[in-house]
Amino acid sequence: MTAKKAVSTAKLAPAVELTPEADLPVADDKKIVNRLRRAQGQLGAVIAMVESGRDCRDVVTQLSAVSSALDKAGFAIIATAMRECVAEDSLDDDGKPKVEDLEKLFLSLS
Repeated sequence: MTAKKAVSTAKLAPAVELTPEADLPVADDKKIVNRLRRAQGQLGAVIAMVESGRDCRDVVTQLSAVSSALDKAGFAIIATAMRECVAEDSLDDDGKPKVEDLEKLFLSLS
């Protein structure tokens, strides 16, 4: 089977309310940008594979690597900026993010 016969099934992530002023620490920001650039390069390679009619197994393997890279970048963002990312109205009485909102953030990456 060639990549041209593969069918894409994209799912939409649930909406999570984020504050516009949420900033990542600079060191973490650079690491995350590097991960995303690597994923961008991998995705370019996947597109080229599909356009050239490469074997479906090869395409899926590379697409899995792209997906993993994006997940890791998302988890890094959540891990390093959780308190800054969650909207004020999503905090509990102690000023901590509500468990339900944290679950939504993590599940949006699954």
